[in-house]
Amino acid sequence: MSSKDFCYREETSNQNEKYCDQRYVAQYPCNPNKRYNGRGPLQLTWNYNYGEAGKANNFNGLESPEIVANDPVISFKAALWFWMQTVRPVLGQGFGATIQKINGDVECGGKEPVKVRARVDLYRNYCQQFGVGTGSNNLYC
Repeated sequence: MSSKDFCYREETSNQNEKYCDQRYVAQYPCNPNKRYNGRGPLQLTWNYNYGEAGKANNFNGLESPEIVANDPVISFKAALWFWMQTVRPVLGQGFGATIQKINGDVECGGKEPVKVRARVDLYRNYCQQFGVGTGSNNLYC
């Protein structure tokens, strides 16, 4: 485990990326002065996630996405919303399926094997520390 794991409230890479998916801009219009980069415990990313998380948790995610990094209650509400909506349905499919749901388009399919390997190694490390198994399903996406 690295000393930087779980230390950042906001993504530190891709500072020039706005994370405004044009396929969803009609429903989730991006403010040109805002970035929808990863924030919070699960690094909520993209305009459509900020829009939906805000709607579900009574905050304006499209106009104030920075609240996910700055307000601890909103931060965890957004993380739990994302987990329940996106990740929870695939838990029975193994750790690899959770990676696919969280970062699939960015990491899976051989795009970032080093990052995926690092996630699996962290997962194994945490399971060992807690004295639990990793599960019988695929650990990789």
